[in-house]
Amino acid sequence: MKLSILAVGPSKSGPEHDLTHDYCKRFGPLGAPLGLVGVELVTVKSGGGLDKEGARLLDKCPKGVRVLRLDEHGPNWASVKLAEKLGVWRDEGERALVFMIGGAEGYSQEVRKAFPDTLALGPQTWPHLLVRVMLAEQLYRAASILARTPYHKA
Repeated sequence: MKLSILAVGPSKSGPEHDLTHDYCKRFGPLGAPLGLVGVELVTVKSGGGLDKEGARLLDKCPKGVRVLRLDEHGPNWASVKLAEKLGVWRDEGERALVFMIGGAEGYSQEVRKAFPDTLALGPQTWPHLLVRVMLAEQLYRAASILARTPYHKA
């Protein structure tokens, strides 16, 4: 199952960018034997309002794949539950999973309707560049849980 993070806005150089890419790089060799193919980072241009950002997200999102929109009102899953979900979806034959990060104003109605499934990284609102880091780390942690490596100690 191929994993992607689809986000509104550029991935600016700096520590957040470096950390995100570091966790995605770590994921690759750990996830591959588990049937989890990399974590691709895909961005779309921000600006122009919700409808334009939404159209860009819809255009970039592969058709027929599972999508989880990051949303503070979504369910909060423990790291172990995220790992379990990835394992179940992989075993059910999902070919790809996209984690979507909206822009500063959220998601258009079209995006919400097309992709109703959500996931929260907690009740707080986080800067989008930090969300990328946190999500990439949680995906790496999920792979480490599935691989039973000592990274996740809880």
